[in-house]
Amino acid sequence: MIEHLLKERTLRARKILKVLKALFPDAKIALRYSNPWELVVAVRLSAQCTDKKVNEVTFPLFKKYLTLEDYAKANLAQFEQDIKPAGFYRSKAKSILDAAKIIKEKFGGNVPSTMEELTSLPGIGRKSANVILGNAFGKTQEGIAVDTHVMRLSQKLGLTAEKDPVSIEKDLMEILPRKDWFFFTYGSIEYGRQICPRRKHKDCSEHPLTKLYPKAADLWP
Repeated sequence: MIEHLLKERTLRARKILKVLKALFPDAKIALRYSNPWELVVAVRLSAQCTDKKVNEVTFPLFKKYLTLEDYAKANLAQFEQDIKPAGFYRSKAKSILDAAKIIKEKFGGNVPSTMEELTSLPGIGRKSANVILGNAFGKTQEGIAVDTHVMRLSQKLGLTAEKDPVSIEKDLMEILPRKDWFFFTYGSIEYGRQICPRRKHKDCSEHPLTKLYPKAADLWP
């Protein structure tokens, strides 16, 4: 039974990938950054915040704080105000500035490039680490970044029955080709934004991926 389900999900996942690649061949991260540290900052700010808003916040932020050292010696209260529009600014400010100090002291001023090291930084979990590894270091086969779009669509399309991101990532890694792990995240994000958003919309029966898995039309959102 389990083997049959795994095979069924694997075949469906391959078909889904094919459709996503046709729809969004150039899908990529929307956050703007110019170096690994700026990506760490942007990713931390993106928690419960839209990429658009993060980019609005980081545009002046990255002009004000030019180096890791600038963050390491920044005034916490002032930095909180600098990132306030991104929401949850107190916890985000503390974790970002603490991470800057740790990277300076423990990693010689260079953002670490392994899953274990990245997730040792405050505010950086597996999802964030996967984003940083794939985009900043080209390490696209460490895992799958499971954001809200990936989570929702994976459940909706019957690729997983799990509820938490780590378990969902494990299921997806089992059924998706390793070489497509990185693309799947950004293809799913574009699909969720452009075709099947979380907000209320007409039924999904005519959506490209629902045609592959009609049961998705009955699952909302």
